[in-house]
Amino acid sequence: MTTFEGSFSAPDLARVRIGLVVARFNDLVTTRLLSGCLDCLTRHGIDTSETSAQLDTVWVPGSFEIPMVAQQLARSGRYQVIVTLGAVIRGDTPHFDVVIAEVSKGVASVARDSGIPVIFGVLTTDTLQQALERAGIKSNLGWTYGLEALEMASLMVALSSSP
Repeated sequence: MTTFEGSFSAPDLARVRIGLVVARFNDLVTTRLLSGCLDCLTRHGIDTSETSAQLDTVWVPGSFEIPMVAQQLARSGRYQVIVTLGAVIRGDTPHFDVVIAEVSKGVASVARDSGIPVIFGVLTTDTLQQALERAGIKSNLGWTYGLEALEMASLMVALSSSP
């Protein structure tokens, strides 16, 4: 029996290209998620500098636009993994339900259709306080999303190089 697992070591990730799609709406939250994600990637050997050949960041107006841009990145063939970062906070109208349903279905569809891992880093919370807690006050899920990206990128390399 063969067991496949991703790793977090730099040699396995030396040629990995990562696309980040970040929603500008609720940027108080999304910039913190991005910071946590970049910190994780940096600490695991990914070049996150402004001139990095390993990382591209694309800002979109809101979470609703994330799937379309993630799809464009996936189609480009330049990335081994894509990370989506957004925050949808419940309000007084059903808008929250509509947006998050479409974003989650859209991101899943991009991953399925492209065969490229797309990390779902879109927070869905009832309050701004809950979103801030998940973006750095208590812990930063951006770090977790970065770690998931590294694991999935190396796992896909392992799967593609298996006999």
